[in-house]
Amino acid sequence: MKLNTKYHGVREFEEKDIITFKKGLPGFEQLKKFILFTVEDNEVFSILQSTEDMNIGLIVISPFNLIKDYELKLDEEKTSELKIERAEEVLVLNTVTLNSKVENITVNLKAPIIINIKSNLGEQIILDNPNYVIKHPLYGK
Repeated sequence: MKLNTKYHGVREFEEKDIITFKKGLPGFEQLKKFILFTVEDNEVFSILQSTEDMNIGLIVISPFNLIKDYELKLDEEKTSELKIERAEEVLVLNTVTLNSKVENITVNLKAPIIINIKSNLGEQIILDNPNYVIKHPLYGK
């Protein structure tokens, strides 16, 4: 299948590449299906692109690129909802908020996106950890 995105050109993908967010994502609850691809020339960043709205693509990054000991705990209910059987099936991503000034680019560490890469189910959760903030500087201040 082909998807014509607003900012990243035409992307080819297969049905098996679609990640389903049963609850959508905050602010985009009506959108349930996304694909994930890396940004050309910068594999640190990826795009979580809606397959239902070509205008919606979120820049995401692994929190482990910023904080080596980033941790979160998923309760049994969430683990069951996402059909997670082993830790190796979990991909953790955080959204990036761009700014024209590089020093003002931030990462939302408070609300990671959890994806089961085996079942292609995902959900954005809110962490109850005061060490993680919504606007963590991408580049140290």
